[in-house]
Amino acid sequence: MQNVVIGFLGTQLDMGKKRRWKPTPSLVSHDHFDVHRLELLHDRKFNRLAHQVKREIEEASPETEVLLQQLDLDDPWDFQEVYGKLFDFARAYGFDEHRERYHVHLTTGTHVAQICWFLLTESRHIPARLIQTGPPGPEEEVAKFDIIDLDLSRYNALQQRFDQLSREYSSQLKGGIETRNAPYNTLIDRIELVASNSDEPILLLGETGTGKTELAERVYNLKLDRRRIKGRLVHVNCATLNGPDALAMLFGQRRSHTGQAGSERSGLLREADGGVLFLDEVDELDPNTQSVLLHAMETGRFYPLGSDHEVSSRFQIIAGANRDLRSLTADGSFRPDLLARLNMWSFRLPALRDRREDIEANLVFELARSERDLGTQVGFNTDAREHYLRFAADPATLWPGNFRDFSSSVRRLCTLAPRGRITRAMVDGEIGTLKRDWRRATADDTYQLVASVLPDGAAEVDPFDRVQLAEVIRTCRASSSLSAAGRTLFVVSRSKRKTQNDADRLRKYLNKFDLNWEKVTARDL
Repeated sequence: MQNVVIGFLGTQLDMGKKRRWKPTPSLVSHDHFDVHRLELLHDRKFNRLAHQVKREIEEASPETEVLLQQLDLDDPWDFQEVYGKLFDFARAYGFDEHRERYHVHLTTGTHVAQICWFLLTESRHIPARLIQTGPPGPEEEVAKFDIIDLDLSRYNALQQRFDQLSREYSSQLKGGIETRNAPYNTLIDRIELVASNSDEPILLLGETGTGKTELAERVYNLKLDRRRIKGRLVHVNCATLNGPDALAMLFGQRRSHTGQAGSERSGLLREADGGVLFLDEVDELDPNTQSVLLHAMETGRFYPLGSDHEVSSRFQIIAGANRDLRSLTADGSFRPDLLARLNMWSFRLPALRDRREDIEANLVFELARSERDLGTQVGFNTDAREHYLRFAADPATLWPGNFRDFSSSVRRLCTLAPRGRITRAMVDGEIGTLKRDWRRATADDTYQLVASVLPDGAAEVDPFDRVQLAEVIRTCRASSSLSAAGRTLFVVSRSKRKTQNDADRLRKYLNKFDLNWEKVTARDL
């Protein structure tokens, strides 16, 4: 392959007035690098110098072809002009990478030109490597000559540093917890990439207690570390934005709105300027607030209450929701245009019951956090720890409150531990407390679930049938079809039957309550 070098004429250095070394002629003085063609860009004002340099190169290296390319610049320090003309030059050049290997000489030209060369090369508009030359040192005879390849994958040490930094960012998003759940780790890696490279809204979905608030705070800190933001994190609990003060809390209020001294408010959107606005429980916003908020998100401008003039605030958005926003959009309680704006990057956090292999790591984390908060060292007796972990990781333990339940449970054990030791008896008592609380909550959930499909008849269903029907509803809503739900519900008895029409069995059961697949799976979320 032939080496082709493209570069600017050095209007000062190539004259050789300040030192004997001339950067452009020096390109052909290196035995390890043969220049087959040199494309020398120059302004018409320096035409004589360009021809002089051409002759010097041809005398030193007769096999090097020197082509003079006139590129006139009104202002070589104007970034827009220099980049535009170099871009046009690159578009019209006709690179042949199968026959020629291209290089860009960075040493000559203004700093603006050097930046433009770098940008065009890094973006592959010019498929080239960079050459940096320099005069020989005081005790050196050979001029400096370095080839820089912008393909960073070739630099193993650099790649390892980037990989290590990426791991550190992922660990930061996980709160330093060594998680082993593969889907969750993949999710965190993806969030790290998005938070580091995008300013678009991030939507965090998941059941209550899955850690959306903590993750939003960690995403904010990551953005702060990556210098994508400068402002603060403003946490807005959208469930509290009700009543006449809701708009004033978000958008601010002028004294003229009420006429009372001291009623001025800057508003949460102004406080988030340059930072992140975390809209927690965004599914609880009323339609009017959704509309005004969408305009502020898209334009960065809004009217405080009582003001005739818009104010501006630029912020990034993280939103959290417990419910299915698409279902809310379908029933008209959530604006589809707001969902489209929030749904650029959407991530669903898994429940604790789906991350059982991470329970032990989270137990270590919660113990350390309790020690910091309580100021005392706390630990489990060996048999107590094993018993608690067996209970926590048991498939029958559903953790309906997810990590919120888990954290509260560990904190109770740490607070009540005599002399900092958690005993087996304490664990037994805590497990009993959790089961009783969950049983009461489940009873209420069961009634609510049956009432969601039988709004006028739930009270008329016997408690025994109510529990059974609730389980059928849950299974149907977690299944892709009536047949799939039937296979799950009749997994034991179907093996003992001659005919296995699970869908028909389930359909007949639902008919007893005047229900069908459509009614059962049409959730009002």
